[in-house]
Amino acid sequence: MPAAPKPDATPLPPRFERWFSGRGWSVHPHQAAMLEQAGAPALMLIAPTGGGKTLAGFLPTLVELAEGLHKGLHTLYVSPLKALAADIRRNLTVPVQEMDLPIRIEDRTGDTGSAAKRRQRADPPHILLTTPESLALLTSYEDAPRMFAGLSRVIVDEIHALAESKRGDQLMLALSRLQAMAPGLRRVGLSATVEDPAALAAQLAPAPAPCEILYADPGPDPDIEMLQVDAPPPWAGGGAAYAIPRVLEEVKKHRTTLIFHNTRAQAEIFFHNLWLANDESLPIGIHHGALSREARQKVEAAMVAGSLRAIVCTGTLDLGIDWGDVDLVIQVGAPKNVKKLVQRIGRANHRYNAPSKALLVPANRFEVVECVAALEAVKARDLDGDPKGPGPRDVLCQHILIRACAGPFEADALYDEVRTVGAYRTLTRAAFDACLEFCATGGYALRAYDRWQRLLQRADGQWQLRDPRASRDIRMNIGTIQSTDLVKVRMRRGQQLLGEVEEEFAATLTPGETFLIGGQIVRYDSLKEMTVLVSPNPDRTPRIAAFMGTKFATSTQLSARILRMFRQDDWPELPGHTRDWLRLQRDVSKLPEGDRLLIESFPHDGRAHTCVYGFAGRNAQQTLGLILTHRMEALGLNPLGFVATDYATLIWGLEPLDDPAPLFDPGALREGLEVWLQGNAVMKRTFKASANIAQLIQRNTPQAKKTGRQSAFSSDILYDTLVKYDPDHLMLQITAEEALRGLVDFGRIEEMLSRTAGRVDHVVLDRVTPLAAPLLLEPGRVPVQGRGRERLVEEQAARMLEEAGLA
Repeated sequence: MPAAPKPDATPLPPRFERWFSGRGWSVHPHQAAMLEQAGAPALMLIAPTGGGKTLAGFLPTLVELAEGLHKGLHTLYVSPLKALAADIRRNLTVPVQEMDLPIRIEDRTGDTGSAAKRRQRADPPHILLTTPESLALLTSYEDAPRMFAGLSRVIVDEIHALAESKRGDQLMLALSRLQAMAPGLRRVGLSATVEDPAALAAQLAPAPAPCEILYADPGPDPDIEMLQVDAPPPWAGGGAAYAIPRVLEEVKKHRTTLIFHNTRAQAEIFFHNLWLANDESLPIGIHHGALSREARQKVEAAMVAGSLRAIVCTGTLDLGIDWGDVDLVIQVGAPKNVKKLVQRIGRANHRYNAPSKALLVPANRFEVVECVAALEAVKARDLDGDPKGPGPRDVLCQHILIRACAGPFEADALYDEVRTVGAYRTLTRAAFDACLEFCATGGYALRAYDRWQRLLQRADGQWQLRDPRASRDIRMNIGTIQSTDLVKVRMRRGQQLLGEVEEEFAATLTPGETFLIGGQIVRYDSLKEMTVLVSPNPDRTPRIAAFMGTKFATSTQLSARILRMFRQDDWPELPGHTRDWLRLQRDVSKLPEGDRLLIESFPHDGRAHTCVYGFAGRNAQQTLGLILTHRMEALGLNPLGFVATDYATLIWGLEPLDDPAPLFDPGALREGLEVWLQGNAVMKRTFKASANIAQLIQRNTPQAKKTGRQSAFSSDILYDTLVKYDPDHLMLQITAEEALRGLVDFGRIEEMLSRTAGRVDHVVLDRVTPLAAPLLLEPGRVPVQGRGRERLVEEQAARMLEEAGLA
């Protein structure tokens, strides 16, 4: 790992030296290195949380602007979060004001007013802080070349968080546009947690140009361990209510504690239970993405002021915002992903070379094993992550439409631009032309409809919008974030906005029912103009709002570490109750192995059960359940249902499984997936998401935003039409690609089949095994509507007739 140069490699200008000295600071080596290599076309800095990486990224900008000679926009800063952009503006304003630098700094996000946005385009600041969506929108205007003509640097903060999603693809396409408008543009990436720095650097640089990587001193190892609780965790579930008394004890010992959860629903439940146990009325808040902006900002302000002792939160507080004096992080539930855990740990003691303090709280018995595996991975600095696949074509279609909004373009030039983006480096001209044709006509089956005739080719060969007025609709639908269809929740009296819940959840409510939002129990009164009206009702037991959030799957690397643990003779690192459980499993059956597939078959409660330990992650294990039950139905095994976790799929039915080999033939599994997908709602859901991104369907219109049901209805009709009349349509190709790598995660099933290579241990037992027992307690059971259920109905009817003497 190359080290950063010594601090005196590039001396600071005198006024900067005085400012650092006045604060009792010295320039860190990696900050000096960033100054020394400020002219590099592409540069990535990997520095620990609290290591001053943001200042390191901005130091060259501040030095270059200090003399007041640059006119217009000099540096563009892009972050994943609006709140992070606002936080950086506040922090960056301090040195600018204290050194009296002639620099104007502004942020531009979805929260910026329209008047300010217009002014920024006409008279841009020297430093503009924004998000990928706002940047894509800026590149869509005709005056973009004038606004970005003098742009010298782009700083992409928390680049690892962006690179993992379609937002990162959209950002890199926007950077290719900026590079064309400002050829001397320098790119800087900042990150604290990167599992494959070279791969990330290749994404940041314009392909095939190189990108140098600077490494800061990683600092001390974090102080991280599992929370010690007298009572063992439950066998199943994710609430971790058993640990609340101990969590409260830790909160009392520390100044400010962040309590992270993996989903919004879990955060709401935990906050509610924590508040009920909070006898001393400690100031505690909750923060997640479904709460109103006002509610989030109120909590953020209280955090900065240091007036909250604990904040129950989700991924909204994952990234590099410096919130007050956080000295403890608690992760409730297994982290699922080591890189995300390291990111969250870094929120505590947000200072250079200060060890972060964190506690893990497993929500159930198996998560004890996963938490220990995650602890070992953190100590070994072994981060996880999947390799980046080819650039998604729905994002490319949106980019072509954005480019058309800015004025006429040549297809050859745009193709060359797009191929400078690492993810699209191997994009063929035929694939690009298919996207261009889709944007122009909607494709073969839709070319007769005016609404999809969006581009035309001029006599000089350039492409342009068929109707310039279409630019308004395109701009209104820019973005790749596919939020779940949400409706606002307001108090009936006073109209206070509490947040949002899923539209499907709202549709199930009846007057008088109660649910949790923002830690409050509210009673549903009515649904009026797509707003849920509620009243306070603290005395009722609530339902839990169906917050979609993000349901993480355990990473491949973390699953492999767990399987390696199972190979040990004993587990001194595990608490006694979990160690005894694994020993019992080994005595009764077997423990799963990494290079073999363990399948257990046993009777229970009058049903034949089969448990498949694939360790492929929740999405893949769910998909495996759907495919296997479909194949079991064909084989006459009469499956009745299944349940899936990150490590196993448990299936129950009427007939026992004698030979698993026919079920796990790779070719048959792939064929089963294709058959299942054709008739499943997953494809329609995936089609809707990709169609929104590619703007085949536009959610936002000048009149009003479509409801989720309206959008689903129109996308379902389109999907059925294309399947029937144009099965090779580009959007159907994109849908198949996205379904396989997204919702169903079939790649993890392929990985499981590859590592086990047909080696199967089929253990037939006369009772439930220790490792399978917790799955019987798991929520989220999926029924199978097939011949088995029909047979049960027939048998029940026969018994009734016999009892009535009618047989």
